[in-house]
Amino acid sequence: MPVIRFVREGRDVECYPGENLREVALREGIELYGLKGRLGNCGGCGQCITCFVDVAGATAGSLSPRTAVEDQKLRRRPQTWRLACQSLVESSLLVLTRPQSPPADGDALWATAQASPLPVGPTAWPEPPAPEPEEEVAGAEVEGPTATSDEGAGELPGER
Repeated sequence: MPVIRFVREGRDVECYPGENLREVALREGIELYGLKGRLGNCGGCGQCITCFVDVAGATAGSLSPRTAVEDQKLRRRPQTWRLACQSLVESSLLVLTRPQSPPADGDALWATAQASPLPVGPTAWPEPPAPEPEEEVAGAEVEGPTATSDEGAGELPGER
């Protein structure tokens, strides 16, 4: 599975290929938003631009290509910034959350994060387990009432 290394938080998180970066971060308790974003984010529609992240050093194909929404909303931002809500993770990468307020030791964090290699992981969803074959019980027959005669036909219960 691809691994997302969240540089600021010092955490590695596994995800499935094609998962949304914002959803993975929120599921894992990674804080994507500053105060403004916590108060008024759009819920992943790409309209508020509060979930942007820095993916400097990401190899081509680590994330899905930039969307038209990202091109418009991030036109005055560095090219390595992405909207987490518009990005699908394809392979392992490094991510800096809240790059608009970089940590004081940002260069040291990047160096530490880049020092250990990221696992490549599979590039496809895992296969579901194969269903177990149903066992047939020898000689088992369905028991129940059988209609062998017209006796009692058309009578209501208790009319005999």
